[in-house]
Amino acid sequence: MNKELQFTFEEIFKQNERRIYYHIHKLRIDDPHQEFYQEGLYAMWNAYKTYQTDKGILSTYFNYIIRNRLIDLYRNKTKQKQHEIFTKSELEALDIHIEKVKEPFLWKMLQSELTENQWKWVNYRIRLEMSVKEIAEVEHVSIDTVKYWGRQVRQRLRNERYRKLLLDRRII
Repeated sequence: MNKELQFTFEEIFKQNERRIYYHIHKLRIDDPHQEFYQEGLYAMWNAYKTYQTDKGILSTYFNYIIRNRLIDLYRNKTKQKQHEIFTKSELEALDIHIEKVKEPFLWKMLQSELTENQWKWVNYRIRLEMSVKEIAEVEHVSIDTVKYWGRQVRQRLRNERYRKLLLDRRII
């Protein structure tokens, strides 16, 4: 912190708390669990600690830091949600119609083309419609591991050679 700053963080916070709410509202972020507020508060504290009086106005610096931290958090959360979603509708987007894969024989054929972990992901996520977190708990692995299995399956299902193999076997 720059020694020239003469106010405590508590005083600065009382004067600038509304900035956090302003940016949350301005960015149209729904914050029912106060995650974005917490991130904004942390950003304000960090800005307070790193502020240099000769570089510009404190309020401008707060606005810049808070807004960008909220945007970063929003992007990360959006990306996380997109990675978790892979359900029947996504299979259909890949032209894999779940109605065609209802027969146990066809599931067995699909299973024979996947690794054990890839099959676990397909079985839990698509057939049983479990969340990534639930799969991780059942399999006693990390959430990142389950997401990795899903990325492998997606990559395989999008591969033209693999899709042709499945088409030839009439799985999709």
